[in-house]
Parts: sequence; C-alpha cells; structure tokens
Amino acid sequence: MHPTPAQPHRAAHDREIESLAEFDEVVAEHGSLARFRVQAVDLTGRTADLLRLDTTGAVFLGCPMDAEAAAHVRSAGALVFPPVPGLPFDPYRGFVYTPDELFESLDEGYERTPDALAYAWFRRTKDDGDVFASMLRAIHDDSVSDALDELLVGARVVGVMGGHATARGSADYAGAARLGRELTRAGFTVATGGGPGAMEAANLGAYAAPFTGEMLQDALRLLAKAPSFRPSVTDWARAAFEVRERWPGGGASVGVPTWFYGHEPPNAFAAHCAKYFANATREDGLLARSTAGVVFLPGAAGTVQEIFDNATPNYYESRGEPAPMVLVGVEHWTRELPAWPLLRSLARGRGMESRIALVDRIEQAPEALKRLGG
Repeated sequence: MHPTPAQPHRAAHDREIESLAEFDEVVAEHGSLARFRVQAVDLTGRTADLLRLDTTGAVFLGCPMDAEAAAHVRSAGALVFPPVPGLPFDPYRGFVYTPDELFESLDEGYERTPDALAYAWFRRTKDDGDVFASMLRAIHDDSVSDALDELLVGARVVGVMGGHATARGSADYAGAARLGRELTRAGFTVATGGGPGAMEAANLGAYAAPFTGEMLQDALRLLAKAPSFRPSVTDWARAAFEVRERWPGGGASVGVPTWFYGHEPPNAFAAHCAKYFANATREDGLLARSTAGVVFLPGAAGTVQEIFDNATPNYYESRGEPAPMVLVGVEHWTRELPAWPLLRSLARGRGMESRIALVDRIEQAPEALKRLGG
C-alpha cells in the first residue's frame, strides 16, 4: 500500500461540515451547529435537526433545505447562501473532483459530460462582464483550493510539469509514466497539471505503482490506440477508462487542470482532480503545493512559464526554504529553450543554488530530486 494524500477529515478545531455523515456526527457530539460552516450538504432530510439546534453564527453554503428550515436558521442568526439553480457545477463544493464525476455520461459523448458542460458555461460567461458569474467562478475556485489543502495534509508532493502535446505511444510519454510510478513508489504524491500529454503520463505512472511492470507496458499499448484527444476526446477518454477497468485500484495522484484551457480535457488517471476556472490560481497553487520539489520535463511556453513561476519564490525564499527543481533534457533546456542557463544565473550565490539540477534522462530525475533534498 503506497502513501496517498490524506482523506479530508474533521479535526477537533475544524468547524467545516462537508458531508451528511459529518453533519450527523456534529449533531450527536455537540448538539449545536453554532459557528459551524456547512458546505454543499443536502439537508432536506434534516429539517427536524435544523429547527431545534442552535445555529447562531452558522453559515450554510449551497445546502438544499426545506423552506421552513431555511427561514428558521436565518431568523436564529445563521447566514444561508442557497444553491444556484441551472449551473453545471457546484460553486460551494466541499471536495475536489474525481475523474468519474467529471466524465459522467461519457457513454453519450464527451460533450454531455459535466466537464464539457462546465467549459461551455465558462465560455458563455467569461467575456460578458456579469459580476454574478465571475463571483461564482471565484467562489468555486476558492472552494477547490480549500478542498485541495485538506486533501494534501501531510503529503510529500512532487510536481511533474511537461508538455500537453506528448503523445501516447511515444518514448517521452512512456518515460513520464515511469517517472510517476517511481516517485509514487518512493512515497511521494505526484501532482500534475491534470491534462493530457506528459501530465497524463505521470498520473498514469502513479496509478500503475501498485502493479507489476507488465501492467504499465500493457496499459501503454492500450492507450496508444488513441494517441491524442484530437480528433475525439470521447475515444481518448474511453481508452483511459478501459485501462482503469482492466486494472482497478491503482495508486492515487493529483491533477490540477483548468477550464481556461478547456479544449484540453482532464485525464482519468489522477484520482483527485482540483479543476479551476482561473488559470493563474491553478498554476500558482500547483507549484506552491509541490513542497517536495518539481520535475520539469521538456515542454514549450507553458512549461517555461512554470519554471520561472517556481523559481521566483525560491529566489526570494518567500515560501521558506527553496524547494528542489529538476530540469530534464540537457539539449532541450540549454539549446532549444535555454531556460537552464538563466535559472542557474539567477540561483548563483543564493539559497536555491544547491536546490536546482539539470539531468539528461528522465530516469535520473528521482535520484536528483533525492540528492537535492526532496
């Protein structure tokens, strides 16, 4: 059994209630909801409790409840933010997404899935200047951040960054998968941008960690029949779910995708999917949570941006001790896109100097990460 991100739980000091089971636990233990925050829990079956319990200072975020109960808790001093009808997502959600949730109704075609419907809503609303829509996006993203923080308590997170264009069936894709598998077997929690290409490959490797080596090779062959999400996201996603169905119970990892690049679907191998509307929040949040280091595979503009997004807090030590950074591909990062010389110059004489490395082969990345203190 390999380490996975901690499951969300209610600590003694935690005033959040995110499930009906937690609601019932609080009622049994405390006999009061005063100053609790109840988040996206269907309370239509708990009217009797809501009518009798103290709800002073409580906040109900997107909780369906009977009209009588809603009126009563408001009059007793609670704030009630009702569910928003007609949305393809819940802005108050208490947990990150799962692939099964995002790809529900895939049998009817990807365009019918919650993931595609949320992207369609985003495209309709992002440019119309509607403050209500922008507020809903912000609330959703903050809820996802809160859920992600709860998920990763105690986890040693290594970010794996790389290009979305890395095709299934390629040597680079297989290498990224082996990297994700080795990092997971070493006790790290792999976190990626949650999309296709090298991101999917690293999440696939984490999924393959509990299995023998033959499983990963067989999975790579199965996935190669749909090398890219173009022209059909449906076929691409179905191939991934076929792998999951053949080998259930894989290792857990994290994906952090965004509807800002909604034409790129999330991958089905990240057990925990923290999907955002705002790409800047997503990028910074992914890197900030990669506390055990980041591995940068060959990529283009997005990966270059991520290198220096990560380098800046390491340079100023604004998040504390610099986290390890490992760049993979000497030719790529010194000649094709010479980010390494600039990174090395920035690091010279600073605390981050001993926390960066350039390796030529992907197989060298885990050892480099270990050497740097990851």
